[in-house]
Amino acid sequence: MLNARQRFFKRAFDILAATAALAVLWWGIPPVWLLARLSTGDTGFFTQTRVGMKGKYFRVIKFRTMRRVPGKDGTVTTARDERITGIGRVLRRWKIDELPQLFNVLAGDMSIVGPRPDVPGFADALPEPERSIILSVRPGITGPAALKYRDEETILAQVEDPETYNREVIYPDKVRLNCEYVQHYSFVRDMWYILATLAGYRYPEIVRGEGEMS
Repeated sequence: MLNARQRFFKRAFDILAATAALAVLWWGIPPVWLLARLSTGDTGFFTQTRVGMKGKYFRVIKFRTMRRVPGKDGTVTTARDERITGIGRVLRRWKIDELPQLFNVLAGDMSIVGPRPDVPGFADALPEPERSIILSVRPGITGPAALKYRDEETILAQVEDPETYNREVIYPDKVRLNCEYVQHYSFVRDMWYILATLAGYRYPEIVRGEGEMS
């Protein structure tokens, strides 16, 4: 678990990194927003209630990648989902849709690295001690579970029942990875996860030893 010193430096890094990233990438936000708006026929930004640290709700911000389709409103998305637009697939493939979450980081709702923020009814509904462990930190833009399941939508498209597979296989593994992340936290690993995300790596799983992977 993170101690007071680790929490301080993690938050300081989040503020510096998010500020620097937005200073460099701000110019890309308006054109991507416009593409998202035109391709979905909706608002360019997508916001949704997610569960943050200590169970506090907040509104996550992303570029909109899906159009509204009557009768389709599930939270589990596969690569074949008809709601995803052509532009949306590109944004999701390169994680560009996550860029606006840098504002969530500056607001203090999220961290650069951490467990991905769940919709209500998942992390906040876990049994103890998993619930307390995962909700003891700010949710992140990237992290071990996000990297391991970078191709989650493709995986779900290959199974007969995506909802069940997500609930019984993928989500429990994400919980395990997120608990290990918090319990064996280190700043070095955070830097590795960021570099792995930027490089497009998949399926890395750092465990107990510094830099040790399985």
